[in-house]
Amino acid sequence: MNYLSIYQKNKETDLKGRYITLQNIEPVLGKHFSKNEIQVIGKSVKGKSIYAYQVGTGNFKILLWSQMHGNESTTTKALFDLFNFLDSDVEQVKNWKERFSFYFIPMLNPDGAEMYSRENANQIDLNRDFIHLSQPESQLLMNVFKDFKPDFCFNLHDQRTVFGAGQTKNPATVSFLAPSYNEEREINAVRLKAINLIAGINEELQQFISNQVGRFDDGFNRNCVGDTFQQLGVPTVLFEAGHFQNDYNREETRKFIFISLLSAFQLLYENDIVNNKIDDYLKIPQNNPCFFDIVYRNVKINYDNSNLITNFAAQFKEEIIENQLVFKAYISSVGDLNGFYGHTEFDALQELFQDDEGNFPKINEKADFMLGNNKIFVNGLLKK
Repeated sequence: MNYLSIYQKNKETDLKGRYITLQNIEPVLGKHFSKNEIQVIGKSVKGKSIYAYQVGTGNFKILLWSQMHGNESTTTKALFDLFNFLDSDVEQVKNWKERFSFYFIPMLNPDGAEMYSRENANQIDLNRDFIHLSQPESQLLMNVFKDFKPDFCFNLHDQRTVFGAGQTKNPATVSFLAPSYNEEREINAVRLKAINLIAGINEELQQFISNQVGRFDDGFNRNCVGDTFQQLGVPTVLFEAGHFQNDYNREETRKFIFISLLSAFQLLYENDIVNNKIDDYLKIPQNNPCFFDIVYRNVKINYDNSNLITNFAAQFKEEIIENQLVFKAYISSVGDLNGFYGHTEFDALQELFQDDEGNFPKINEKADFMLGNNKIFVNGLLKK
């Protein structure tokens, strides 16, 4: 399968960037698909529509949902790229539609999407609500799960830029998890299916992002939807869209999520998840929180009336300003930083740090400063 060619032909150009709301996806839904395939299946806390897209007539049922966390939109973009492909008449799509029945919820938390928040309008993390099921959005997903009776579930998320792929110096651009179904993190037949599928996806992804695939921690949490569905006997895979080099809008990452989804469907279509691939799964390096957005090394500072050479780091905070997503850099760590990396790094060559407060970088201050006499940094980056 020529993944890159398929992606280029089917990328949904009306969706881009990180701030994706219901207002963005509704015109795309209406433009591309028949009313029979698209339906409103519920309402959010604030009464916003929650949509489902169903396609395929097969006996093998796959349930997928995105933007359970409203500020995690990369997988939503990838789903709409996928919808375009599923709307085509190529032989592969015809085969999949005969084998599978797909049930997509492209935006489970439209209120959180508008607020650019992980939580819903009641300030509840929906992915920590699967014991109490206190929110309409989590209740809706559970009801769909019970009514649709899926054979496989895909839980689609974004992860922070802090994660690297194990002990490498590479970002974890895509990470996966076969959630645990009990405290002991045992592997039964259900979890093994998810493990085998992830191992197969990873094999495909290594062709495109070698050593940039990670594995999420598998500590059991019954409050989480993936752990719950796994416990209820349905293999579930967590997809985490992460950082790719110089790709803060995650337009490259969406491509790798798209490739992951296509490879997953083909593996399931070929029934290539029956072998024991636990070793291959465990060889995927575990996510390592070893990255800052920007690291400044060999910086001279004045501390307690003494000049010292140290390092410091800045992290972007994502803020909505005038309906636009803006990345604001704040100083987040000062010290040795051994074992940590920056997606961008500067060597200060022992030049003196200076800002409006003095000669010492302060945690949580905006990353606006000078190094030496002529290197001006604005929002963390060197001013040209």
